[in-house]
Amino acid sequence: MFVVGGESLIDLVQEPLGADGVIHMSAHQGGSPYNCAIALARLGNDTGFLCPISRDGFGTYLLGPLAAAGVTPLLAERVPAPSTLAVVTLNARKEAQYEFYRGADRAFTRDGLVAALPAQPRLFQIGGFCPIEAGDAAVWLDVARQALGRGAVLSIDPNVRPSLVADFAAFRRRLDAFFDLVHLVKLSREDLMALDAARSIEEHAADLLARPNCGLVVVTLGEEGSLAFTAAGSARAGIHVPPVFGDTVGAGDSLMAGILTFLAEQGSLQPARLRALGVAELGRMLRFGATVAGLNCAARGCNPPTRAEVDAVLAAAG
Repeated sequence: MFVVGGESLIDLVQEPLGADGVIHMSAHQGGSPYNCAIALARLGNDTGFLCPISRDGFGTYLLGPLAAAGVTPLLAERVPAPSTLAVVTLNARKEAQYEFYRGADRAFTRDGLVAALPAQPRLFQIGGFCPIEAGDAAVWLDVARQALGRGAVLSIDPNVRPSLVADFAAFRRRLDAFFDLVHLVKLSREDLMALDAARSIEEHAADLLARPNCGLVVVTLGEEGSLAFTAAGSARAGIHVPPVFGDTVGAGDSLMAGILTFLAEQGSLQPARLRALGVAELGRMLRFGATVAGLNCAARGCNPPTRAEVDAVLAAAG
């Protein structure tokens, strides 16, 4: 089983201000790990999601897409804490302002998370909010070590959010502890610039590949595509542009799911095989991930494609 650990949340997004002057909000399921788990399942992977789900109505709303995609909630008992909210409002200049109200995503214990891990997970993917709070990070690191001990390949997509971090230097130290543990790191160019704007992408990648376990680094560049680095080579791929464009919500999470799926199917989701990936295979991996991400962008909000949809596009492209 592929296990994804981290937050699920509700995005409350302000609608255009009407004549009544009242702010109206729309609610959407979200959270980077949540999105990635759904994308993995839609691509045909046996997937479990390790995150507490609230007993409230939003919790029920979050469970719907997980069930539809075939994701197994590994913490079956729902929690009394309210669902975590990301509230997006617009200021007078129509610029988005974000406020996070965390609840159920932090309503866990170390023992509860470890007990919910499968006996032999194939992959443990972590990221999102996990490194933000010191206490949470310590628990998730212990869970990751447990998964590693059970034979899992470890991957991380930290989705760096400086606005959520009170002490960025301390956050960097916590993130370094995760980087020292995992086999695969995926970041955006914006993540890297937030961590150290003075270093090039190549310098960041070299630093990560010098860590004890890391064998593959993937960096997303928005409309400019993506890059991949191993000790054996590097590659670059462009984006897949869908016929009709919705938005980019969940594109990075979908790309990550595509990359993990490709590696698993090629027999490369193993520490030694990751380090040995060369230019040709890295290029194919990035193109597969880009196709998954591009198809997700054909809809509004995060809506990852099914495996059949991905295969149809790849077959048409030859």
